[in-house]
Amino acid sequence: MLFYGPPGTGKTSTVLALAKELYGPELMKTRVLELNASDERGISIVREKVKNFARTTVSTSTAQQNSDYPCPPYKIIILDEADSMTQDAQAALRRTMETYSRITRFCLICNYVTRIIDPLASRCSKFRFKPLDSQNAKARLEEIAVLEEVKMEDGVVDALIKVSDGDLRRAITYLQSAARLHNPGKFADAEGDVDMDSGDESGGEAVSEVVTVRSIQEIAGVIPDEVIDRLLKACEPKARGGVYTSVAKIVEDMVADGWNASQAVIQVCFPLYLRDYTDYGWIVVQQTGLRRRGDGGPEERDSPDLLGDRQASGRRL
Repeated sequence: MLFYGPPGTGKTSTVLALAKELYGPELMKTRVLELNASDERGISIVREKVKNFARTTVSTSTAQQNSDYPCPPYKIIILDEADSMTQDAQAALRRTMETYSRITRFCLICNYVTRIIDPLASRCSKFRFKPLDSQNAKARLEEIAVLEEVKMEDGVVDALIKVSDGDLRRAITYLQSAARLHNPGKFADAEGDVDMDSGDESGGEAVSEVVTVRSIQEIAGVIPDEVIDRLLKACEPKARGGVYTSVAKIVEDMVADGWNASQAVIQVCFPLYLRDYTDYGWIVVQQTGLRRRGDGGPEERDSPDLLGDRQASGRRL
């Protein structure tokens, strides 16, 4: 099987739940091998760990295990983030899959199916995982908040859904960080450590505070609306050379405040995209700037260029 789709959509959780339903918690230890291919991505891992596990004889299940679970006569190898594997490693994996298909099944998990070589992808049943819809994500976040006794103001769940962009894992992480920030004593770690600013060194329960929308936005790195409004206002048509100078000044201030350039581009461009359905040329300009940032280019260089090119396209901001 080949599970692919955006991160945080339940790919790994699905196959682990499936394996547990097939073998049960005890037999799963000997029948299932889970590897993170981003850490172990070379051909040596396929030749050693994967091949050695694939060719071992299937362990015998007890009568009790057979009565409680299906216990099919094969093992399962789970390769998470398989798109990080080198092409040589993927080619070696294809041969291993063919050789030991009778006693071993494989599940590849990746974010980008295009990075899986065709000979390997063609031997798998593909399952695409879409970003979680807002209704199900909201229900799950509210359930977690109730079970963990996290107090939230109105709009926190909607803010989590917005900043996570369909990634439920990211939304849960933001909620956990906010809960620990507002209630350091209650959500101390297993060792009982409490933040120094909580004022409670004994590890006792601190005064509960309500998680706010603002704290979620700060944790997620969302740039305040007033900063974005100033940036857009600076992009309005002016005399020759005036636009770039004013935009560059605001961008320098944003960089000094630690705001992320990619986040600024997203917050500026996405509403414009929805309104104007953007032309192909602007998409190319935007992707070019983001690629330069990914290659290590300076933030203060790309952001004014992107906004200036957007204005030069002839559309009003």
